[in-house]
Amino acid sequence: MPSTTGRPLAEIETWIFDLDNTLYPASCRLFDQVHALMTRFIADRLDLSAEAALGLQKTYFREHGTTLRGLMTVNRVDPDDFLGYVHEIDLSCVPPDPVLVAALAALPGRKIVHTNGSVRHAERLLDHLGIAGSFCGIVDIAAAGYEPKPGLAGYRELLRRHHVTPSTALMIEDMAKNLVPAAQLGMTTAWVRSSIDWATAGSAGDHIHHVVDDLGGFLRAAASHRRSCLSPTPISSS
Repeated sequence: MPSTTGRPLAEIETWIFDLDNTLYPASCRLFDQVHALMTRFIADRLDLSAEAALGLQKTYFREHGTTLRGLMTVNRVDPDDFLGYVHEIDLSCVPPDPVLVAALAALPGRKIVHTNGSVRHAERLLDHLGIAGSFCGIVDIAAAGYEPKPGLAGYRELLRRHHVTPSTALMIEDMAKNLVPAAQLGMTTAWVRSSIDWATAGSAGDHIHHVVDDLGGFLRAAASHRRSCLSPTPISSS
């Protein structure tokens, strides 16, 4: 079993980030647009009222991990059709975060996005935030065979594709339950604290090594600590 204490931040070589409500604040309510488009897609595709479509959307999320997984399993919906539709959103509500931009640029090590969304959605957001240049890869829901987190397929594909050593990797997520597999695989974990009920589920477990209220500040402190640990100790002349 992996250690439940996690590695010191100075020893982290690979930083794995969730995307939605992690690299931008949940308070900007970007995902409200996605939810509304999901409801519209279901209503149009399955010929349902908006109320019935919303109910089905919530049921699939609860029973299958994502609404998409439910639509694929039960209704044989093409995942690319769904993802292309629900991610055509207006990003103007996502505020700039210069602290995050600077912290990511200064943080040593590789940075990878692991998302239940699509590559296109991730690329649009990273570009909008001005942080695309800090990331070397994106592992999306398609790469995971459309098995959403916390299913293990995406985690294993990320480790394989990017040759990640779990013991020197840290995963950052807003959904606490998605950190369970990361810890089981041997990663250090950080939970971006949330008040949303489905994001807080499982947040009391010992699979969480760090609790983060300010991601930019957390990464800035980690980068500073890493630099101080790597700096050579001056030799005394006395």
